[in-house]
Amino acid sequence: MRHDTLLHPDLAESARVLIAQGRLLAEREPELYRSASRGRAELARFFHTELGWTLEVLEAADLIRLHKRREDVPGARGLRIRREGQDPVPASQLVLVLSALACEQLWRRPRMTLNDLLQSVAQVCATDSESNLLPRFPVVPGDGVSKQEAHRNRHSLVDALRLLQADGTIAVDRSLDQAAGDGGDAVVSASRDRLTAKFSSLSPSLLNLAQLPPRRHASALATDRITEDDELPDDQDEPDLAEGPEARRAARSEITRRRLRAMRRLVDDPGVDPVADDYLQSSTGRSRALSVLHALGLVATVRHDWWQVSDPSQLGSTLDFPNGRRNERQAALALLRHLSTRDPTLDGRERFVAIEEIVTLFEQVREDLPRWAAAYGGQLRALAKAAANGLVDAGFLVAEPADDVPESRWRPTPAVRMWRVRLHIASGADSAQRAVSPTLFDVPEGTV
Repeated sequence: MRHDTLLHPDLAESARVLIAQGRLLAEREPELYRSASRGRAELARFFHTELGWTLEVLEAADLIRLHKRREDVPGARGLRIRREGQDPVPASQLVLVLSALACEQLWRRPRMTLNDLLQSVAQVCATDSESNLLPRFPVVPGDGVSKQEAHRNRHSLVDALRLLQADGTIAVDRSLDQAAGDGGDAVVSASRDRLTAKFSSLSPSLLNLAQLPPRRHASALATDRITEDDELPDDQDEPDLAEGPEARRAARSEITRRRLRAMRRLVDDPGVDPVADDYLQSSTGRSRALSVLHALGLVATVRHDWWQVSDPSQLGSTLDFPNGRRNERQAALALLRHLSTRDPTLDGRERFVAIEEIVTLFEQVREDLPRWAAAYGGQLRALAKAAANGLVDAGFLVAEPADDVPESRWRPTPAVRMWRVRLHIASGADSAQRAVSPTLFDVPEGTV
């Protein structure tokens, strides 16, 4: 299979942004938007054929959207709130509910002040909170409502607006950080065309989700249906013609589903286990996967037990590891270096790492650098969890289910052996310190 037959090079950047963000907005990425709009037919064919995803061009909303459907939804992912000067944090259940309620109110009045929106959402919640259909959401201190609770609810709605602002659904005339901090007002404007475009699936009532167990909700929402005329990979034999048409159709659908599942993980995840994705073990599967990654301009490091995929341009990924100077990122790098030097088990597997082992590692670091991570003094378990979660996001660790083990622990992936963390000498240290103080961390005490 030739690399240049999958996607025109001029469309690769637009495709990477669509994979990372799920959408292209005309006002934010005008050049990429125009390029994708001109090449919509080729992009739609590529995403449908190679990944089983649907591309939608909404000219009235100045929006191009990629509907990324996965039956194997990564459990550690979700919407994250980005506050100024802080690392992204997962959105709470209340914030997700408030984002839906804000969309409902903005559909009725596409231009509202923040205080009016607060009052409107509070009234809706007050109506249905007694029957437990919606959460309690008071925003004015009074009988039974403390100032802290009202303040916390205001911040929750502001966080919901951050999510809507990030995906281009709304615009705000001032910084949301200022509006949350000083209690001032702001004007929120919404696009009804983009509010309509937020729906990516049929209504849960039409899908009968209430009649399905929770573990089947993701596959129902994915609505991933393989048609009988989908192509068969080159290294697979045609189904036995002696079998009935239903058996042949089922065999072809399963092969195509396996291929799409493997390709989605490759372009959507920082690391993929080829043993679990057995399609990548075949010569045709490996060749096709590399062709898709090449067409998108992604870089793959391939081993027999691990595929690691990255995007040097940063267009196709929201992951910025290992950049950053925050204590949590330094701790993640220190943990990665520690994991890469541990001896594997006798059968060559990676040993689980428990939170106590990570805390012990950081205690050793603080013995040499007492001022490092001073904000976490006495709270190294919190820093250990933050570092481990950072490595989970980057594909270095897999979290063990909390119900199965009494303490948090993680399983290292083969990716920990693919990285080498280099220790830099702190600038300004004298020759004696340089011999003993190579560090990943902030400048040691006593140095200039």
